This record gives sequence, C-alpha cells and structure tokens, in this order.
Amino acid sequence: MKKYVKLHLVTLIGVLVGSVAGFLYWRFVGCSSGTCAITSSPINSTLYGALLGGLLFSMFEKNKTK
Repeated sequence: MKKYVKLHLVTLIGVLVGSVAGFLYWRFVGCSSGTCAITSSPINSTLYGALLGGLLFSMFEKNKTK
C-alpha cells in the first residue's frame, strides 16, 4: 500500500484538491433550481471534481517503469 501511494502521490493529491474544489463549487456557485445534473448535489459535484483533479494532476506524474 505504501508503495502504491508513493508511486501515485501526485494523482492522489489531485483527487484531494479536486474534491475540495468540487465541493466549494457546489457550495458557492451550485444550481439553485436543482435541475443541473452535476451541481445540484454536493456528492455529484465532489466526485466530479475529484475525477477531474485526478486526471489533471496525473498528467504531471513521472513514468517510473523500468
């Protein structure tokens, strides 16, 4: 487990940053009518932010294959 975390630390940080950003987007921008698929629920917004953060930060991860 420690080896996995060490190899993918940048991506895991991106997931954390993205989930916080997704939650903050729901909290301060959100969707007042409740018809928006992503921003109408804090769970959806947080998961979407985590996914995008993980994908974005994984671009900066070095390839450590031998």
